Amino acid sequence: MSNRILIVDDEPGIRQAVKQVLEYEDMEVRTAGSGGEAITMYPEFRPQVVFLDVKMAGLDGLETLGRLRDLDPGAVVVMISGHGTITTAVQATQRGAFDFLEKPLDADRLLVTVRNALAHSELVGENSRLRDTVLKRYEMVGSSGALAETRTLIARVGPTNARVLITGENGSGKELVARALHEASSRRNRPFVEVNCAAIPSELIESELFGHMKGSFTGAFADRSGKFEQADGGTLFLDEVGDMALPAQAKLLRVLQEGVVTRIGGSKSIEVDVRVLAATNKDLAEEIAESRFREDLLYRLNVVEIAVPSLRDRLEDIPALVEHFTRQVAVGAGLAGRKFSPEAVRRLQSRTWGGNIRELRNAVERLLILAPEKVVQPDDVDRILPGGGDDLGIPGSVPGEPHTFETFKQEAEKNFLVQKLRENDWNVSETARALKMPRSNLYKKIERYSLRREN
Repeated sequence: MSNRILIVDDEPGIRQAVKQVLEYEDMEVRTAGSGGEAITMYPEFRPQVVFLDVKMAGLDGLETLGRLRDLDPGAVVVMISGHGTITTAVQATQRGAFDFLEKPLDADRLLVTVRNALAHSELVGENSRLRDTVLKRYEMVGSSGALAETRTLIARVGPTNARVLITGENGSGKELVARALHEASSRRNRPFVEVNCAAIPSELIESELFGHMKGSFTGAFADRSGKFEQADGGTLFLDEVGDMALPAQAKLLRVLQEGVVTRIGGSKSIEVDVRVLAATNKDLAEEIAESRFREDLLYRLNVVEIAVPSLRDRLEDIPALVEHFTRQVAVGAGLAGRKFSPEAVRRLQSRTWGGNIRELRNAVERLLILAPEKVVQPDDVDRILPGGGDDLGIPGSVPGEPHTFETFKQEAEKNFLVQKLRENDWNVSETARALKMPRSNLYKKIERYSLRREN
């Protein structure tokens, strides 16, 4: 498919000369003699690059540029003028122009500019496609009343710069809420930086958040920016903030109060403009009572609280979620054509979901892979997913006792992990060391079984 170029100039000779040069390069070219004509033509033609004259009768070039950018924020526009000045060039750039050319137009310079502009247009399009892919990946699926309330809060709070504390069980979708808040804000085109406070050792969390200078500690071989600097102008999402060590909490409080960070080993304060969103599955009031979390930090983080409903509170969303996950898994695992029968979906709705949406997605993927036929049936749900007899009252099952070998293995692993976590006072790093298991694997198992420290 040829590249599409729109030339806007009130001089017929200029339009024709530029058109001939570009058509010789196998480009599809259309021309407009005024700004109004260009604005009318743009939505239908969808040019990849626009060459736009500055001085035109009626609607001038700068105003036309603004109108085109309103129609399409990604429009790639090159301004051309026979009376170019620095002031005009600056104004054009400020309004989103890609480049500025002076008349008379040199053919070689014209071709170099159009190739650069086309490359830029392709990059903008690719970024847009990637953004759409990411948004679909983190889409909030469902139409239940509980989810509607969450969406209403996001729509109200998202456009502000207010800090938000997102609470809810593991696997309930706290990250999706954080990303939705970012997309609803004026920072949507700036970075969204995520930090899992539970997955970073306490001795490294300060370096991760605030950065460090070369030689400030063993292993600091070079200067390194922290997540606050990386998120400047955008959003920083502190996931599982309740697991942050107390010394890091004190430094975080200072950053939130003053809007500046200081790298470890550094003396220079760096100003940052960051919106902070935090999430936790813990009762922070209880953590404060046990002196594990700072009360003043809670007040800084919790300007607005959004409680994410568990899947048990929105069972009516399961059919839509199953359909959504089926499409996702089919694309990733090459399982096109597989689907769930209505009875199988109803069977899934009748189960308890301790791991919430994350557990449901894993169940959908497992069923699509292991079910023998193209359509997943209720018997497949009972046979393949652990704990089916307990939830559904299958004859012969005993409440509280596993009825399959797979369930027995999982229950044994769960009980074993709980015992080891108790022995190490629920210190994940120490437990992983004792088990000779990577800490990341242990975190995954804790999430999988929804393990909680007892009171």
